[in-house]
Amino acid sequence: MTLKPSGGSGTELEWIKSSYSSEDGPSCVEVASTPARVLVRDSKTPRGPRLTPAPTTWAAFLPYASGN
Repeated sequence: MTLKPSGGSGTELEWIKSSYSSEDGPSCVEVASTPARVLVRDSKTPRGPRLTPAPTTWAAFLPYASGN
């Protein structure tokens, strides 16, 4: 999986969409981060609920997400 920016500018969060998401394929997740938190949302419902794991929790999850 690779990540690709999903747009945004200025003070808005920069959401990064999984490469498994496409315009004509299955939707996946998007991730944005700030120094204090990580936000995770469903790319099909960008205004829907978001997970907000602590950065240390997200970092611990990443090896599992990449299949390593």
